Amino acid sequence: MSLSTFVENDTNLSVMNVLKESLYPTASTDELVMLLNYCKARRIDPILKVIHLVPMSVKTGEKDKSGKDVYKKKNVIMPGIGLYRIDAVRTGQYAGISAPEFGEDVTEQLGEIKVTYPRWCEMTIRKILPDGTIAEFTAKEYWKENYATKNNFVIEPNTMWLKRPYGQLAKCTEAQVLRKAFPDAVGQEYTKEEMEGKYLDNFKEPSKISLIKETAKITQCIEQSNDKEEDALLELDFKADEQRLEKVSTLEELEEVYKASYKFWAEKRDAKRLKKIVDIKDIRKKELQELPIFTTVDEDK
Repeated sequence: MSLSTFVENDTNLSVMNVLKESLYPTASTDELVMLLNYCKARRIDPILKVIHLVPMSVKTGEKDKSGKDVYKKKNVIMPGIGLYRIDAVRTGQYAGISAPEFGEDVTEQLGEIKVTYPRWCEMTIRKILPDGTIAEFTAKEYWKENYATKNNFVIEPNTMWLKRPYGQLAKCTEAQVLRKAFPDAVGQEYTKEEMEGKYLDNFKEPSKISLIKETAKITQCIEQSNDKEEDALLELDFKADEQRLEKVSTLEELEEVYKASYKFWAEKRDAKRLKKIVDIKDIRKKELQELPIFTTVDEDK
């Protein structure tokens, strides 16, 4: 699949070229297509690069001559901790996070390397609940349970976990506490920071057909999301029309406002809201007709 066959216009083609040439230079076209669709489904600008192609060692299902599992390198699409943060902020309920608190340092011989690392890390997120109260969610993660090794057959940490034992553990802890506090916003998928350098035993490489099916599925989700957003905007328009009809003070004004509203919803082919507009107009007309009529008396006569 070429880039030009996937994108719809020159602007999208330019974005794809930026992704290919700058942000994801080692990615294949199929991987870029999946990544872009992933970003669309999550409503994320791909240029922010909070979605990652993580090189993973994936089990092939084959065995080598010694009977050991055979792994191959594969780029797997995963969210980064930055996407978790964005999703949490978008809820409008994110009220901040504590600085990471670390446990005591541990120095241990792991394979051929002596490593010093924090035993654990703990972080707390504050979330605004619907009633306005602040709830706290805490996660505690252990370095030994999170670190990634050089390969599947040794216990030495990889370069990143060796150089940044505190930073890597803090990111893993933050991802876990964000999942606890905002499960419906961030989901339960592991982040790039948690999985980079680790091994996948149950990953199946997508075929061309599955890529097409997945693209169609994500496109459908995007369309459904767009429909919901459009309906929400239409509901705001309807509420505004409803308020205008209820605030009119004369029959002439009622007729003028009603005609404009009726025309708008008729053009939208929204039968449900059109009927409501007619009902609101009839009720308001009856109310105005029942109002007492006051006349002005000329005192000079």
